[in-house]
Amino acid sequence: MAKSRKEKKGYFHWGRVVSIILAIIPVTSWILGIITKFVQKGVWKKVCGVLRIIFGWNILWILDLIWMIIFGTIFPFI
Repeated sequence: MAKSRKEKKGYFHWGRVVSIILAIIPVTSWILGIITKFVQKGVWKKVCGVLRIIFGWNILWILDLIWMIIFGTIFPFI
């Protein structure tokens, strides 16, 4: 079955523009990045969520912002 609408990416599938606005603000990007990783299935995603708690406020915020603008998703590797 083909999807009639384009699949929304970003934080909780809220859409690209809203997700970019939320990614610009460091605190919301950090919190939503952590929640997004903990909601996803798999043990590795939980480990990535813990890494986001530790490193998400500085390095990952910049990577998430760049990745959100270019691809419309959060940085997938951590």
